[in-house]
Amino acid sequence: MELLLAMGQPAGDGGGGSMVSTLIMFGAIFAIFYFMIIRPQQKRAKEREAMLGDVQKGDKIVTSGGVHGTIAGLDEKTVLVDVGNNVKLKIDRTAIGNVLRAKDEEK
Repeated sequence: MELLLAMGQPAGDGGGGSMVSTLIMFGAIFAIFYFMIIRPQQKRAKEREAMLGDVQKGDKIVTSGGVHGTIAGLDEKTVLVDVGNNVKLKIDRTAIGNVLRAKDEEK
């Protein structure tokens, strides 16, 4: 029992202040992680979901594998991509890496 009492906080006012500063430090680190990592990642995820939801027939796309093509048909979770010479591939919407529209090609 004496050993447990000896391991407690030292006598004086130093123990309480260090705990508060430690909590403030952890809060600051969390805030930095939130604003530099978590929040931008959530913003990119929302933009990607909006891009995949706005895909239309006739849009030119590039898949995440690097295949270029034009959307020939749409389903709920898949798209039919015309890659040339009347060759069509059925891919998942999540495989779309980039959508190239007419206004993007003008730039």
